[in-house]
Amino acid sequence: MPHHCCAFGCTNRQNKDNRLRGITFHRFPTNQTARKQWEVALRRKAFIATVYSRLCSEHFRQVDFDRTGQTVRIRDGVVPSVFNFPARLKKPVATRTGWTSKQADTAASPNQSVYCSPPVTAGEPQPDPSLDHSYALPTCPDALKARLSEAMAEVESLRREKRNAKDRERRAKSTVCGLLEELRAKNLINQELKENMSYNME
Repeated sequence: MPHHCCAFGCTNRQNKDNRLRGITFHRFPTNQTARKQWEVALRRKAFIATVYSRLCSEHFRQVDFDRTGQTVRIRDGVVPSVFNFPARLKKPVATRTGWTSKQADTAASPNQSVYCSPPVTAGEPQPDPSLDHSYALPTCPDALKARLSEAMAEVESLRREKRNAKDRERRAKSTVCGLLEELRAKNLINQELKENMSYNME
């Protein structure tokens, strides 16, 4: 299953075409503080990265990459900073001001504060937000119907594959049972062995 970039408005997928374009995809840091910095930099409300979350290389500067090995890596301490945010997301990220909220932040990271580098606008036309991610619901009813039709078609395709797999399994069992009967008839195997083999196939 190809990964999608989880940055706002980014439609890049981890596929052959993007690989040929030199676009790489990167996991979120395992370090909690660094991961939080990446999450805040995305400016997506209530976004929490999972093990499947990826950011593509278009959201980092060239100096952010370590290309010394066979695999392109993000240097330690780097925070994604190249985004094409709409005007409403270009405002400074709100910080916690209440005593309870500050205590929660301190408990999560007592010695470090979350840093979000300023976004770098790419100057390109803003993509349709409905195309943001494969799991985001489109805002347009027609697009929503199209997405539902695609999902239903995929479900039906999976059902057909399941039926075909069951049919293949049934044919294989039938073939093996026929072979066992033939071997038994020729006295090449005894009844006990035949029954044991038949039992193991159930």
